[in-house]
Amino acid sequence: MKLQTVQGTPLSPYLVEIRRRLHRHPELAFREEKTAALVRRELDRLQIPHRPLAGTGIRAELHGRQAPAEPGAGRPCLALRADMDGLPIQEQTGLSFASEHPGLMHACGHDGHTAMLLGAAHLLWARDFSGKVVLLFQPAEEAGNGAGRMVEEGGLDQVELIFAGHIDTHIPTRTFTVDSGLICSSADPFAIRIRGRGAHASRPHEAIDAVVLASTLVVQIQTLVSRAINPSHAAVVTVGRLRAGTVLNAIAEEALLEGTIRSAHPQARTALRQGLERLIQGVEAMGCAGIELEYLPGLPAVINDERAAAIARSAALRLVGREGVRRQEAPSLGSEDFALYQQEVPGCLVRFGARLSGDPAGPAHSGRYDFDEQVLEQGAAWLAQVARQGLLHLEGSTERR
Repeated sequence: MKLQTVQGTPLSPYLVEIRRRLHRHPELAFREEKTAALVRRELDRLQIPHRPLAGTGIRAELHGRQAPAEPGAGRPCLALRADMDGLPIQEQTGLSFASEHPGLMHACGHDGHTAMLLGAAHLLWARDFSGKVVLLFQPAEEAGNGAGRMVEEGGLDQVELIFAGHIDTHIPTRTFTVDSGLICSSADPFAIRIRGRGAHASRPHEAIDAVVLASTLVVQIQTLVSRAINPSHAAVVTVGRLRAGTVLNAIAEEALLEGTIRSAHPQARTALRQGLERLIQGVEAMGCAGIELEYLPGLPAVINDERAAAIARSAALRLVGREGVRRQEAPSLGSEDFALYQQEVPGCLVRFGARLSGDPAGPAHSGRYDFDEQVLEQGAAWLAQVARQGLLHLEGSTERR
């Protein structure tokens, strides 16, 4: 891939600078005020019109040279999306540009995604395309509802296709994974509330111990995937949080378990939900306690449209050649609210390889997470290229006529 330039100036140093500025100042879901302000300043420098969406989100528009007098009217339109939020994680990387905010970190690459989309804006600034490119800078991907609010507030108005990418440190830099079909699993968050009876620690016979019942559930939940799911169907159930008790010498009256069900197959998703309900009924009867299960708003699976994936693959091949484009080995059990855009318009989510050489960085959502910054130029170039090729495809599509 040739070094990308904007008006003769190398793009890569700009992208690294933007990424590091964002990395120093991570912000949680719907609190991305400084991040959004930086994005707006960069868009203003390019004289790209934009408007706020979803609180701290931004929708910007680039109109091609051949756009009609009324911008976008009758012309193809597609969107490129980047997420902006950080995570409530204490950074442990030791980087010179580490987070300056205790307990907050960009631990999933969203600082890189935002920099890439700004880079794509620079590369598309020449407007060497016909139609309209919408740039969506989205808040709250980690909260799982930023995309939904962007859609509700008109983020996809006139949009016919949408593309995005995610940094992946499991694969080498200068590679892409591009697939059609199932890419990321569905995610069903749940909360289990146990109501027992409290008592002094010395008199357990007078109590219904919520901690014991919660612990029993945690252990039994581990059997759901191993014994209730077809081994060929990827799935996982994780209890991420357990809260109970207030003092060490009292038996807890209440406990709260919170976790997620993730599955790459609809039958597995149904079986896991039903199995969790059966387990709860059994523990409830065994412990003579009241147990309530609540499913929280979740995310559907990311399913890449075949046509959009073909455009995404063509753009990647043009940049890195056949040796740099691979298929995802299996659907990820991670979730992505990009799925909410795909429920409205066809779209494709790809992965950008960004494996560090030498000592491996920590996994995503860990305090040691980092990525190879060479991926920033790769991602920006792909976003710009897929926009050009996607618009050409839409322009020639008989389905639009």
